[in-house]
Amino acid sequence: MARRPANRFVCQSCGAVFSKWSGRCDACGAWNSIVEETVEPTATGGTNARRRTGARINLVGLGGDTPPPPRIETCIGELDRVLGGGLVPASVVLVGGDPGIGKSTLLLQGACALARAGRKVMYISGEEAVDQIRLRARRLGLEAPTLELAAAINVADIAATLDAEKDLALVVIDSIQTMWMETVESAPGTVSQVRACAFELIRLAKQRGFSLILVGHVTKEGALAGPRVLEHMVDAVMYFEGDRGHQFRILRAAKNRFGATDEIGVFAMTDQGLEEVPNPSALFLAERRGHIAGSAVFAGMEGTRPVLLEVQALLSPKAGDGGARRAVVGWDTGRLNMLLAVLEARCGIKLNAMDVHLNIAGGLRVGEPAADMAVAAALVSAATGQPTSAGSVYFGEVGLSGEIRQVSQPDTRLKEAHKLGFEHAFLPRRIARGNRKPTAPDGLGIQEIGHLGDLVSLFTAGMEEAEA
Repeated sequence: MARRPANRFVCQSCGAVFSKWSGRCDACGAWNSIVEETVEPTATGGTNARRRTGARINLVGLGGDTPPPPRIETCIGELDRVLGGGLVPASVVLVGGDPGIGKSTLLLQGACALARAGRKVMYISGEEAVDQIRLRARRLGLEAPTLELAAAINVADIAATLDAEKDLALVVIDSIQTMWMETVESAPGTVSQVRACAFELIRLAKQRGFSLILVGHVTKEGALAGPRVLEHMVDAVMYFEGDRGHQFRILRAAKNRFGATDEIGVFAMTDQGLEEVPNPSALFLAERRGHIAGSAVFAGMEGTRPVLLEVQALLSPKAGDGGARRAVVGWDTGRLNMLLAVLEARCGIKLNAMDVHLNIAGGLRVGEPAADMAVAAALVSAATGQPTSAGSVYFGEVGLSGEIRQVSQPDTRLKEAHKLGFEHAFLPRRIARGNRKPTAPDGLGIQEIGHLGDLVSLFTAGMEEAEA
């Protein structure tokens, strides 16, 4: 006897399934994210049902003579850098970002560049009409007569079209949340629809050998909408970051099966679309003013690329009877609270009665612990009123006992600092045996700091000299 379709309630944030609706998901804590979905019954193996016997699969060794397929360069250097050298045939890339950040603009520019290079590219949009895409391309000055456009949301029609095409190099789906399958009884954008549509498109990409780029919406917290299973299904996940108040846009690789993770590409938003920024350090420091208390330059690493950024700190007396305020832009608030506690407990700098404002200039978000010493230098500079040297950079991780710990790739950081004209670098002291002393370029002096108190003493000594 055929079973009736069953209803279930699925959280659109984490994919958890419940038997009844509730206002809050018990699995992830999201509010108003549970949506009712219909599940079609599947045939079960009864007493008279004939079960399919699986066939033996062919096993091969790890070593093989087949060379890897050549990568497809998108003709956009920063995009190729994040991808690991270009698109891999039969790979699937998921691109996420806030609305209006520039995802569709970047992908349209890449699709046009590939089409002009003689590749067969198809751009399918579920959010815009074809005339709207043409209008945007005309506004950006893009010309690619061979680029094939379509406005569709039915995955069955899209799959039939892709299956009939030959020599496809790239297919862009903008966006996966707008796609829809008739066999799934739920609205577009729900967990079931997103999972089913993505699976069908990924199957076609692997079978036919074309590269597939899926555009994904993000939640208000900045994570990709839908369950994490969508990120597990694809080969690479890239986030498009940036503040609308800044012209810079950062394309960051969170997952990449064919290249380095945490690699970034830097773009500048202009009236002609997104332009590459081959030297982001010089651009991030272009408006920096030296000899200002509360400012320090951090020599960081984003993937394989060294990036120099300005860390700005501002202290003001606490207003009112409440707790002191901690306002952070571009860094982790918990990390700042830890660093303030270390400065007070290990170095005697009292900042609990001060409002602390910290900013990473340029709109880039820093996540590596190597920024601890640069942040500490900016805070101590603001507290003592002594500016840091305009030609100095800082990097090093701060431990809870105040020790400065080693960080990765110090030579690369020093070379980038020297290239931009810096004359001095503060870095962790070599304590562990076997640690090789970093090679400083000619003209760049280095000073090793073993404890946060040694860094503080540099500013307090300068303050005593100024008073004398």
